[in-house]
Order: sequence, then C-alpha cells, then structure tokens
Amino acid sequence: MILVLGGAGVDTVVSVPSLPLPFADSYLVPAIQTRAGQTGDGVALGLHALGLPTTHLDVLGDDPEGRLVRDLHERRGVRFVAVPTPAGTKRAVNLVDPLGRRLSLYDGSRQDDAALFPAELLLSLAGSARHVHVSITHPCQHAVEVLAGLPVTVSTDLHDWDGVNAYHEQFARGADIVFMSAAALPDVPGTLRRVLAMGRPRIAVATAGADGAYLLERGAPDVVHVPVAELPAPAVDSNGAGDAFVSGFLYGHLAGAPAATCARYGAVAGAHACTVPSTRVDPITTADLIRRVSGPA
Repeated sequence: MILVLGGAGVDTVVSVPSLPLPFADSYLVPAIQTRAGQTGDGVALGLHALGLPTTHLDVLGDDPEGRLVRDLHERRGVRFVAVPTPAGTKRAVNLVDPLGRRLSLYDGSRQDDAALFPAELLLSLAGSARHVHVSITHPCQHAVEVLAGLPVTVSTDLHDWDGVNAYHEQFARGADIVFMSAAALPDVPGTLRRVLAMGRPRIAVATAGADGAYLLERGAPDVVHVPVAELPAPAVDSNGAGDAFVSGFLYGHLAGAPAATCARYGAVAGAHACTVPSTRVDPITTADLIRRVSGPA
C-alpha cells in the first residue's frame, strides 16, 4: 500500500483569455467549474490508476467541498481517510489560459488550522505502507518527524520552492526522493546538490515544464537533463502535470527501475496530464504509460 499524506482539496477552475490577465471591470468566460483534485488527490489517483493500491489521509471539513473530495475518491476506488477539521476543506481558484498555462490562487485562511493527524492513526497507516508521499500542506509538517522513525521510504513535492524557504526545506530533509518545480529556483543544479547534501535525500528532481526536468542521484557526478515527452494531443491545461510526473516517477521507482527511466515515466505521465482539462480527473493508465515509454522519446 502507498500512503499519500495531505493535499486534498477543491479547485474552482476559470478559463481566461490570457495570462497575465489585463485589468478590466469584467470578463465573459466559459463555464466556471468547481471540482475536487488538488496535489495529494492527483498523486493518489494517479498512483491508483497505475495499479498501486493507495490510501489518502488528510484533514477534511464537513462542507460541500469535503463531500466533493470524498465522492471523487469513492468513484475512483481510492481509500480516503478523513480527519475532521472545523477549519473546512482546502480550496483554490485556478486561472487557465488558452495555452494551458495556470495561475493558482490558494485560500490561506486555513493555515492556522489546529487539526493534526492523530499519532496512532498516522503510525498505523505509515507503518503498514510500502512508501509514503508527503504533500507540503498542513498538517503534514507535523508528520515529517513521525515518519523519520519508521522503516519506510518517503517522497515529497516542494512545488515552487525558491531553494531557501525553511518551511519547504523541512520536508526535503525528511524525504528520500524530493521533487520540486524549477520555476522559482535561481540555480537548479546547485539546489539539487544542496538537497542531496542534506543527508537523507537520495534523488532530487526539478521539473521545468516545456524544458523537461533535471535529475540528480546521490553519488552521480552530474545533473541529468530529462527531455520533455511528446504530447499525445494538444495541450489544454497544465494543472496536475506535476502531480502526474510524481505518480509516474514513483511507479517506476517502486518497480525497481533506474532513476532515468523513472523520470521518463514521469515525463510521459505529465505530458498526458497537460492534454486533460483540469475539470476532469483522468490519469494515464499503466498500459498507455508503458507503451509510450517504450516508444520513441
């Protein structure tokens, strides 16, 4: 069983004519849709679609958004374990332009949420897991130290880390595999090396959108560039591409594949996600992933 911690929530998706969006009193846009599926949801459903039994644990409100999250997992057959929180379910607004680029606006009002994962529950789930993927959303920061004492491998996604922020760094220090976006990194190779120098991390990956990704393994002399995978259809939305990359990479890693092959799995899964509107949750299947990875790069 793979355990995904945190990152459950609901997005309101708004298609806009361009990004950045010029100031105007109003815009007429296509249908505005609200759907469950933030970062932890994307990784959990992606792993499940690749045939890996997955459990997703997070705090969740007793609200309409929480019901959307529960319904999504139930429809897809993914076990969701909810810890009640009066602060409500995490929410965001995603602006998506015609090229599929995304700007996310996260509701920060839940940052003071006092709800935590009960220690006994966390130990029980993580103790029986083959691997744990940790989102950087609350209350996962409190779980990192607990996981450090367990014989289980851990991964995390730092998203748009700037290479300095201490909040993100605590997750990197507690993980074996560290994913991040290259978007805010002034020195990608230097940041990957610094992550591996933290002690526990063995693999560090920075995704770079249309420029592919960058991979560094412990003991390797150089950072490896991973080419972007060919899109199987026109790009419509980059939302979820990073989560799909993580799912594809972990699929390869848990199958014992070399890191470079894992990154290729990730690139193909991420490319697939770019062709799926964020109003749908449609992860790549195992058969499609293997077929495309085995084909031309």
